[in-house]
Amino acid sequence: MDKKPKVAEKVSSVQAPVKTGVQEPSSMRESVIAPLVTYPIEVVVPKARQQTPAVGQRATRLDGRLHGLGQTSYIDDMTFPGMLYAKIKRAGVASARIKSIDTSEAEAMPGVMAVITGKDVPCNSFGPSLKDQPVLAFERVFHAGDGIAAVAAVTEQIALEACEKIKVDYEVLVPVLDPLESLKLETPGVHAPSANIYQSKVIKKGDIEKGFAASDHIVEGHFRTQMVEHVPLEPHATIAMWDANGRVTIYSTLGRITLGRADVARTLGISMSRIRIVATIVGGNFGGKNEITTEPVLALLSKKTGRPVKSVFTRPDEFIASTTRHPLVMDYKTGVTKDGRIMARKIRLILDGGAYCSWSETTLSKACILSAGPYNIENLYAEAHVVYTNKTMTGAMRGFGAPQVCFAYESHMDDIATLLNMDPLDIRLLNVFHEGSLSPTGQTLQSVVVRESLLRAAERFGWNGKGSASSSAKLLEKENVNGNTVRV
Repeated sequence: MDKKPKVAEKVSSVQAPVKTGVQEPSSMRESVIAPLVTYPIEVVVPKARQQTPAVGQRATRLDGRLHGLGQTSYIDDMTFPGMLYAKIKRAGVASARIKSIDTSEAEAMPGVMAVITGKDVPCNSFGPSLKDQPVLAFERVFHAGDGIAAVAAVTEQIALEACEKIKVDYEVLVPVLDPLESLKLETPGVHAPSANIYQSKVIKKGDIEKGFAASDHIVEGHFRTQMVEHVPLEPHATIAMWDANGRVTIYSTLGRITLGRADVARTLGISMSRIRIVATIVGGNFGGKNEITTEPVLALLSKKTGRPVKSVFTRPDEFIASTTRHPLVMDYKTGVTKDGRIMARKIRLILDGGAYCSWSETTLSKACILSAGPYNIENLYAEAHVVYTNKTMTGAMRGFGAPQVCFAYESHMDDIATLLNMDPLDIRLLNVFHEGSLSPTGQTLQSVVVRESLLRAAERFGWNGKGSASSSAKLLEKENVNGNTVRV
């Protein structure tokens, strides 16, 4: 008879505690109340010039495959039952008083479901800082892209035709189109009686006159930049719809939906709790979608019709009715020694804010703070002013004033190098920020690698130090063309 093999029994090495009548010492028990610990125990500061392991590594975008296959859904791809299409009639004149608006012919067109004007907006003003921008202009036109009336129709074509039927009687006024003209006291205020200069900033450091007196040369330069449109592949787009509980849902290309909710609540005169903004996938922003455009208009049209309403900007709409980069007029005056060391710099910036404030206050501050460049300047005076003009409004765009002043101060440094017959790289290395330098506003700078970056860039580029000296005469011949003047 076969015997079954014996199976070894698995015995746990952990034994259950034996209960005894002896009390365990206090050291063997956890305290009921945790000891007081002050946080943080240790402050961890990243080491200078050391990056995280993720930098420089390949990273797959989560939405990359959908983009590549063309399966990404944007607002223009979205549709809802019974949806209408909205178009906005633009002013077409830079400055005017609105004497009358006749929408009767448009309202009588078949397929037109609703027409609104500025009088239908509960609170007809908004803006990130100054509330100087109307949802729809009703009494006054401040630039050609101002919306005058909005139409909701069953098709885009009918909405466009209805906009053509709207008749507006204007008293055309002389526009202010140049920021320097806007500075003149005799120029009528764009937003009269408010002043044309609506924000200023001044930075002072050291003694500017003493610095100029100690200089061997004084170089002056005048620079201007132009208005730039963001041109995102996806233009501004919005869909608005109300539910039975009196709440509005807005699908929008906004990049800042919380600020958008606040502005929509203000213009509609309702609580933010009744507003839901859905941030869709945005096909390009670059700062140009930081504030509302048609959201209140579509909400009002949707409420009036009881149906969802969609609006997508055309490319002309983008150019005339959305924000652009600020044009700047920049005057630089710099005192230097014979060897190229900067002793003093005086700067004056004039920002063209266009018809409305938008993000001009933020842009003004950043431009003024950064206007001196990444250079050690003991004696500095920088002033900046932003003014109204009857042009497309300016607002947020990547850099907020930094690219414009960078063009000016680096061009100015090249002019100084040309005057002194110095290599443009050498004059920068002589004056550039270093570890512990003070910024124009007194901030102590840390982890400064400007010098190292310049040297590495010059090495990789193959800079031979002949760029400026060999072309000094040519650059000086062109000073009348580019508007820069050199005074010795």
